Amino acid sequence: MQCPYCLNEETKVSDSREIHNSVRRRRECLKCSRRFTTYETAEIMDLIVVKKDKRREPFDRAKLIRGIMNACQKCPVTTMEIERMVDQIELELRQKDHIEVTSSEVGELVSSKLKQINKVAYIRFASVYREFTDVEHFKRELRKVLKA
Repeated sequence: MQCPYCLNEETKVSDSREIHNSVRRRRECLKCSRRFTTYETAEIMDLIVVKKDKRREPFDRAKLIRGIMNACQKCPVTTMEIERMVDQIELELRQKDHIEVTSSEVGELVSSKLKQINKVAYIRFASVYREFTDVEHFKRELRKVLKA
């Protein structure tokens, strides 16, 4: 690691700690004796979501959380549960062999997780995701949920 003050190549690590998904290292330059901090993170490829109209956009974790929170309004679902659910969804998407995922893959993962956590939130999400156009769509989905 190069010292940011004198550009010397020789430094020593005096402290190293894991913080979230990175490693924080305190370093000391062996030439000028000044200290500085570096952060080391794994570089992961960004996921790309392919929309129904074939547009591509970067996976947006915050957008996914907002959508799930909208479905969970006035339901007994905690923010921590939603965060955990999004963590699981993102992990499953990243474990695929490719960086492009379809919006329907994301929607199905959200639907299956919401169905386990809260049925009302699931129906709300499904009505938007599956574009329910009339009451019959709601009835059919409710029957499926009630059978399970």
